[in-house]
Amino acid sequence: MFNFKGKTVIITGASRGIGAAAAVLFGRFGANVIVNYKNNADKAAEIVGQITKNGGQGRIFRADVGKQSECRQMVEYAVSEFGRVDILVCNAGIWNEAAIEDMTDTILDEMIDANLKGCFYCAGAAVPHMKKQKSGNIVFISSTAGQRGEAYHSHYAATKGALISLTKSLASELAPSGIMVNCVAPGWVDTDMSHEALVSADGPKYLSLIPLGRAATAEEIAWPILFMSSPYASFITGEILNVNGGAVLVG
Repeated sequence: MFNFKGKTVIITGASRGIGAAAAVLFGRFGANVIVNYKNNADKAAEIVGQITKNGGQGRIFRADVGKQSECRQMVEYAVSEFGRVDILVCNAGIWNEAAIEDMTDTILDEMIDANLKGCFYCAGAAVPHMKKQKSGNIVFISSTAGQRGEAYHSHYAATKGALISLTKSLASELAPSGIMVNCVAPGWVDTDMSHEALVSADGPKYLSLIPLGRAATAEEIAWPILFMSSPYASFITGEILNVNGGAVLVG
């Protein structure tokens, strides 16, 4: 089974959904976890409480990942608290609807800052520490939308598609330094972000496109994240791990 004792993990957007589930699991297997949040300190503190209860160590850190300076501060905080950064899970993101003719600078910039720039900034801050250690794991969270597109969510799909390219680019760039870079691409997941859509009138239509007939739980995405961050995946880099119930079957 997994063993992350002595490992320090930073998870962005970890106060809810997939990020929270991953934080709790990493803590269960002994990791030191930085629980990043932007808006909900109480929820982040609850996640740290669960991590501590399970035998791990957790700290909360507020950072807007769309701001490079705050990403750097978060990484430096992790190093000051635990001495190193071993795993970075770039999970923070937003999902909202916008037809292309209604796409304003504000709507587009908000999506790019949260979903894409945050990944560049956090990776850029963590990599120098990983290079010193000659080891590290970076996991980006993409989406089926980044593989097949999504009507009325083109800005979201574009950022998630970019993460797939970022994964492949950094995998080859950082492999000589012992840093593995991979990506988990979920389909529909029943989290706070998507629950309203799943229980709407269109919900049955969305679920009908999934061969397994249901949405994933957050924990069902968190387990693959742990796998990609573990020694069991020691010869995997640049990979897009699809966790979507068969909804999008790509190589």
